[in-house]
Amino acid sequence: MSDHRRSTPAVLGWMLFALLAASAPAGLAAGEAAIEEEATQILEKSMTYLSGLPKFSLAAHSSIEAVMDTGQKIQFDNISLVAVKRPNKLYAVRLGDLVGQSFHYDGANLTLHDADNGVFATVEAPETLEGMLDFARESLDIVAPAADFIYSNAFELLMEDVESGFVVGASVVEGVICDHLAFSKPGTDFQVWVARGDQPLPMKLVVTSRDILSAPQFSVVLREWDLETEIADEKFTFTPPEGAQAIEFIVLETESD
Repeated sequence: MSDHRRSTPAVLGWMLFALLAASAPAGLAAGEAAIEEEATQILEKSMTYLSGLPKFSLAAHSSIEAVMDTGQKIQFDNISLVAVKRPNKLYAVRLGDLVGQSFHYDGANLTLHDADNGVFATVEAPETLEGMLDFARESLDIVAPAADFIYSNAFELLMEDVESGFVVGASVVEGVICDHLAFSKPGTDFQVWVARGDQPLPMKLVVTSRDILSAPQFSVVLREWDLETEIADEKFTFTPPEGAQAIEFIVLETESD
């Protein structure tokens, strides 16, 4: 009995190795980088479909791992509600372990509201979604929820510097049958789950930072997609609640400053 117990982990390890080997893309030798055409076609179809939607809303559940000095990983969760109206409107509220805030962009101004501390900051922003998202990230160090998929050129951005990619297989996310895709670029791996059918929406994203100790992951599950309900413009314009205090954004210095 004791011999069997000691051998079980080794047996399971070999079974897992065999399963992973069988799942690897055919014809891919060890250490060889390749990008399967089917994987890129599925991802491009999804991003093209999403960029063509005039409006949509969704809910997202995200998790991010922080690495302690000891190498131990701690996970923090957030939920987000997102509404997008092209070409230049975005609303998002994010609640979770680390942050509670709302994000308003009406095509002219960007506002971040911290309800817990009763403060908000507003700044003029570029007049396109893409310009605003770049400005928020590069000048304010703010990344909007679901930003990876909001860009009209999301496919090109996701595929930048990608060295390998393949279709892992069929999977189910939130009850939806998906194609599970895996890609790798220097220092980063990412996986995308794309719904099958005539609405190829992204349902899940996992990003692994291989160039950081313990390879922490960021993951987000996208659910409750709504492509039909009208979204009033007022939703994207921030109206300060009574007692809220206006503060200034801290603008990051750039090389040109």
